[in-house]
Amino acid sequence: MANQNFVDYVKINFRSGKGGAGSAHFRRDKLTALGGPDGGDGGRGGHIILRGNEHRWTLLHLRYSKHLRAEDGASGTENQSTGKDGADYILEVPLGTIARDAQTGEVEFEITAHGEERILLPGGRGGRGNVHFKTPTNRAPRYAQPGEPFQEAWKVLELKVIADVGLVGFPNAGKSTLLSVISAAKPEIGAYPFTTLVPNLGVVKYRGDKSFIVADIPGIIEGAHEGKGIGHRFLRHIERNATLLFLIPADVDDIKADYAVLLHELEMYNPELLDKPRILALSKSDLIDDELEEAITETLPEDVPYIFISSATTKNLDRLKDMLYKTVSDTQDLSKKATPFEE
Repeated sequence: MANQNFVDYVKINFRSGKGGAGSAHFRRDKLTALGGPDGGDGGRGGHIILRGNEHRWTLLHLRYSKHLRAEDGASGTENQSTGKDGADYILEVPLGTIARDAQTGEVEFEITAHGEERILLPGGRGGRGNVHFKTPTNRAPRYAQPGEPFQEAWKVLELKVIADVGLVGFPNAGKSTLLSVISAAKPEIGAYPFTTLVPNLGVVKYRGDKSFIVADIPGIIEGAHEGKGIGHRFLRHIERNATLLFLIPADVDDIKADYAVLLHELEMYNPELLDKPRILALSKSDLIDDELEEAITETLPEDVPYIFISSATTKNLDRLKDMLYKTVSDTQDLSKKATPFEE
């Protein structure tokens, strides 16, 4: 199954390399019996580095990596020769990957650009050789610095899916079906809650060679911001979407109330999510007649553009694509008054 190939959370024990020890060597050769100090510095220990890779979409390659180690630095040698630096351990991760301390939960950084490199754990510095400690009063120091120790810690890597449009709705709202119709994505579809357990991405082709990416986010339930259901495991993915498409079935009892619950869950998780442009799509509208559709229109929220759609009959799907593409590409705010979309 495709879901088994999507991994958005891994916990790994990382250890950077320790620094090499400085050398306490004295110069000795056939012409010099009692030469001065010439011990070289130790090499730096290897860093643990995360590097952004726009061609990766999942943390699957790290799924079974529980202990990752960078190389230690080499010790300094005679003739003031510096030891070799330890090799860095570089992990390529998808854009949108955040690094978090496993104990405190504190976010340390986020990888957002291709080729971006951030040091997760620095390697220990190499120790200085005895040549650095020579003074007029101590011309033959018999000591050198040890290298700095390695750093070891458990870190959590989490992926926030990057997409132009994020589908937001309760379980069984028809998000997976919509994605399968407007794109080439083939998410699992079933008539039961939580069919979608991980985000699915689909590329929607639009008018020639244009396109945009839609993410089917696992369904929200009331209390999701507290971790109920799949909770934070899916809410973080919404943070990386440029536009939010709220999907609510047209045949539910109270569309306005359902929309308010969805907004509340987003606001409680991260108030900044409400600043994103959003569109309300009333799915499964093939189940209602024109008269009921007109009656429903009078009860809809007034602060969001809306459209009645049907994935089964493809009703208004081209107009929905127009709305989404315009919203994604438009830098202006959405209209505050809800009106049917005009072509």
